[in-house]
Amino acid sequence: MRDVDVVVVGAGLAGLTAARALVAAGKTVAVLEARDRVAGRNLGGFLSNGVPVEMGGQWVGPTQDAVLELIKELGLETFPSYDDGEAITYLDGQAHRYSDATFGLPLDSAAEVGRLWEQIEILAATVSTSSPWETEGAADLDRQTLDSWLTTNTDDAIALRFFRLLVPALFSAESPEMSLLHFLFYVKSGTSLETLVSTTGGAQEERVVGGTHRISERMAEELGDRVKLGCVVRTIRQDDEGVRVEYEGGEVTAARVVVAVPQTLAGRIRYVPVLPALRDGLTQQIPAGAVIKFQVGYETPFWREDGLNGFVLSLDDEFNVVLDNSPHDASCGVLVGFLEGAHARRAGEMPPEQRRRLVVDTLVKYFGPKAAEPFDIVEQDWTNEEFTRGCYGGRLGAGVWTQYGKALAAPVGRIHWAGSETSDVWNGYMDGAVRSGRRAAAEVVADLG
Repeated sequence: MRDVDVVVVGAGLAGLTAARALVAAGKTVAVLEARDRVAGRNLGGFLSNGVPVEMGGQWVGPTQDAVLELIKELGLETFPSYDDGEAITYLDGQAHRYSDATFGLPLDSAAEVGRLWEQIEILAATVSTSSPWETEGAADLDRQTLDSWLTTNTDDAIALRFFRLLVPALFSAESPEMSLLHFLFYVKSGTSLETLVSTTGGAQEERVVGGTHRISERMAEELGDRVKLGCVVRTIRQDDEGVRVEYEGGEVTAARVVVAVPQTLAGRIRYVPVLPALRDGLTQQIPAGAVIKFQVGYETPFWREDGLNGFVLSLDDEFNVVLDNSPHDASCGVLVGFLEGAHARRAGEMPPEQRRRLVVDTLVKYFGPKAAEPFDIVEQDWTNEEFTRGCYGGRLGAGVWTQYGKALAAPVGRIHWAGSETSDVWNGYMDGAVRSGRRAAAEVVADLG
């Protein structure tokens, strides 16, 4: 006699969405979560004045229909990100304020960025998001890194620096660390490069009142005691009779299992019998990015008085992406910023106080002496999270899509896969996680009848 119909491993957005869909289809479910909380790569925090801040994924935007629908269904609300005023780009020690499409770059370099941008969009339009390895010219696109394509296609040093800043801002990884095909797939899965980088009209348009972790918490409340925390899954066994999922302290038997954890963590579970070589090889080659996220609190959003929207890109600095993250009522000012990719790896070896000094000194450079005295700084290093091991998501290096890609979401016997990296729409985002959970649940329901 089986304990449940389906075991779900992981209580992030993907796993909880899958569990919720399975319960709605009349299946019995157990959700095993290693942490002492739900929500995975969404994490709620608070500044010392009680204002909630998100320490993980936080923004939603147009065309992210799955997660926006879920937010509404769960009775949660969103509010617009602040985006009024000018942005700043720092280049060679100079601040360039702008409110147009130039990113504050010199006109010649801005034109070259625009030319490369258009080429990227044209190439991305050719990619099959459902099966990138079947894209026309996939082998050629996949054997190049994004960085090698950039250096082949431009000799404008500033344009190169701009894209080498933009890529870590999207992936928390460097442009030599991913294939051109993966980058193009990611752009198309998120609608367009412009959508990915924009606030109003783009992926950073809105925030969830109280924090995005509340999406998972609401689903977990609905699921009740089906969700079990502190259950570190070590082994998944399958045979003709079903599956046995063994975790520290117990086990659960079922007909099917949905593994809804980051790919690099899925590869650390023991499978009996062993996974096919293609699937196992894939999990070895989807590393997560490196990012340290900072929320910096001030008494007021003083930069708004200077006509700034809080958005900064710096081609000079390590702490080089900053946005206004103040609460909707502007009861205080909050700047959110990131150390990403190579900068995060270096900063991760610093003492915490040195990291914070780096952040504050850089904010003073951007916004002046008023930035020198925040009332609080909260940081989250995702590479140190045992059950995440990095953010924002996994990436595929040169050659991986064409050699291993078809194994990414394909079930292995009674094992099904979910997680934002397995989605062909909004891959790597909360919307992709929700879509992947629904897909995995539909596969299971179809199999079980």
